[in-house]
Amino acid sequence: MRIDIITLHPGLLESPFSHSIIKRAIEKKLAEVNFINLRSYGTGNYRQVDDAPFGGGAGMVMCIEPIARCIEELKSARQYDEIIYLTPDGDLLNQATANNLSLLDNIILLCGHYKGIDERVRELFITKEISIGDYVLSGGELPAAVLCDSVIRLLPGVISDETSALTDSFQDNLLAPPVYTRPAEYNGLKVPDVLLSGNAKQIEEWRLARSIEKTKTKRPDLLA
Repeated sequence: MRIDIITLHPGLLESPFSHSIIKRAIEKKLAEVNFINLRSYGTGNYRQVDDAPFGGGAGMVMCIEPIARCIEELKSARQYDEIIYLTPDGDLLNQATANNLSLLDNIILLCGHYKGIDERVRELFITKEISIGDYVLSGGELPAAVLCDSVIRLLPGVISDETSALTDSFQDNLLAPPVYTRPAEYNGLKVPDVLLSGNAKQIEEWRLARSIEKTKTKRPDLLA
């Protein structure tokens, strides 16, 4: 999978891709992530990429021309399955979306800034809009990193035990059951006996029951 991230601040994205599972995925060439500095496509001595909004009002708007030049250059080299704009008014990111995106080959992520992008960018180029929550951040870099993490970890070979990702919360519209490890007892708190029994069938039944119970309590909307 190749992910090209268009951003005004590539430095904000370096750390999330330089550690842990995502770093290993890139090193193993299971995923390729590129940071494209939008200012390289700006105009004038200051590489301008924004301007005041028509109609007045506070803030600045990202111009269509540098974004169009960047996207068109990327598209001239390969075909993209999705061109995604990270925006608070997009569809809320969930596990199903991450699952679907993990099946694709080439994706562009556009990180917004200021008051957003010229609406014509959405009309001409954007195929999907995604939000990571009902709140506003300074830019789209952190949402882009969150989206990439949720998708890349699902790629075959990224996690050594691939069944692990399939038992995460939300995969079956259920929250994951409680998990325990050594010691079997701590300050009088004991691990449930069934988990120590070695009976695989009973353990799976216990985990499913706890998942349903946890989901009913914390996220009943998932069961609806």
